[in-house]
Amino acid sequence: MTAPSPPPGPHAPSLDLGGRTALVTGAAGGIGRACALRLAAAGAKVRAVDRDAAGLAALAEPAAGLPGTVEPHVLDLTDLDAAEHAAAGTDILVNNAGIQLVRPIEEFPPDVFHTVLTVMLEAPFRLIRGALPHMYGQKWGRIVNISSVHGLRASAYKSAYVAAKHGLEGLSKTAALEGAAHGVTSNCVNPGYVRTPLVERQLADQAAAHGIPEERVLSEVLLQDSAVKRLIEVEEVAEAVAYLCGPHASFVTGTSLVLDGGWTAH
Repeated sequence: MTAPSPPPGPHAPSLDLGGRTALVTGAAGGIGRACALRLAAAGAKVRAVDRDAAGLAALAEPAAGLPGTVEPHVLDLTDLDAAEHAAAGTDILVNNAGIQLVRPIEEFPPDVFHTVLTVMLEAPFRLIRGALPHMYGQKWGRIVNISSVHGLRASAYKSAYVAAKHGLEGLSKTAALEGAAHGVTSNCVNPGYVRTPLVERQLADQAAAHGIPEERVLSEVLLQDSAVKRLIEVEEVAEAVAYLCGPHASFVTGTSLVLDGGWTAH
């Protein structure tokens, strides 16, 4: 039996990011959308980056009336030069965009492997590279990389995703070591399975890979090793991101904040 999700609180925890500019990738949906709205609720001017123009346009309604702003920027992160340029002048960078394909290694398309590594590892490197001069110049910056439990552990049939997330962990730690003297922190947020379109699309792929019906994938594959038997909500991940951008997290850097319901406790 799946445990119910916690009800949302009446008010988000206090966080003032007024005057700060944030960039969130993969902002048209899922975790990225929640992060963009959470940071705007704290007063940030958010550059919402995604290749999905319609999804970005749909942010206008929930963003209306927030203390900050959400500005759509249509961008395909495989254009690495454009990604680096887009990050210039940002105070907060949230590397969130991701792609998933579930296939055995011997059947995994090499071109897809390349694209996953480009979007989920090389693009974050270029975005960080573009953001650091401004952060270093003002002696303040926050880099938050949306990793995964798959940045810490592996699962079968996810070679590209696991490789990219493991690489992102190392990139994040390196940025933390280099940025510490400049007032810049860099951390990963590592959720388990989140209620997002990406995870929902995995159900069919996992069903085919494991040879079981889709209705059994959630309980027997995705949540098998989780002590908390539910998906994480995107708002919970966004709160972790907001915490890392706040004043009480200035000593938190080079680490991974795990939100996995006990998945990695085994």
